[in-house]
Amino acid sequence: MLAAGKDAAAARGLDFNRYVERLIIEDTTGARAVGMAAAQRLIDQHGAFLDDLEEQLGTPYARSQPGAAA
Repeated sequence: MLAAGKDAAAARGLDFNRYVERLIIEDTTGARAVGMAAAQRLIDQHGAFLDDLEEQLGTPYARSQPGAAA
């Protein structure tokens, strides 16, 4: 778990201690809860569209594209 935290900090360009500090601040200020609530609303309102889009993007084209070599 510590390695995952260090990787997450590095991905955000933060040192590990600063990353942990930021997580604590977000957790105690409610910023995380607000973000999670917004994400849930997005899923609730547009979940079917997102599922359909994910399926379309994950399915390779069954037929040749115009102008493509056969």
